[in-house]
Amino acid sequence: MNEAFESLKTAEKAYGGPMYYGFSVSVGPDGKPMISEFGNVRPGLKGPELREEISPLVDVMDGKDRVTVFAELPGVDKKEIDLKVSEDSLTISVNKERRKYYKEVSLPVSVKPETAKASYRNGVLEVSIEKAGKVSGKSIPVE
Repeated sequence: MNEAFESLKTAEKAYGGPMYYGFSVSVGPDGKPMISEFGNVRPGLKGPELREEISPLVDVMDGKDRVTVFAELPGVDKKEIDLKVSEDSLTISVNKERRKYYKEVSLPVSVKPETAKASYRNGVLEVSIEKAGKVSGKSIPVE
């Protein structure tokens, strides 16, 4: 255990930024618990690995007519957020010099990518997409 923490301290000094790791537990549509990890530390073969890209904390809400995805992206401007949506997934990425985020979110149902709307306030991104048929992917502007 001490070796793992020492390797993380060395990696943090080389990276020059903060390290964090967390997980979120929620109940899926089938009633089973779902565990979602976030942060920039990931398990590796030789202990924890520090990554440049941060996996943001994400929550997916399956509503009656829409799927809504919330993601925490502190420290970025809305112009730096790149979103791609397809009928079954949403990709969130930010490639800023000092802060990089990346997360591919599997959606619980098929959606209409052309209906996607995104807003960003106080470090929280909200993407809302109507449920339904299959259409090819598209980029989404952030309001």
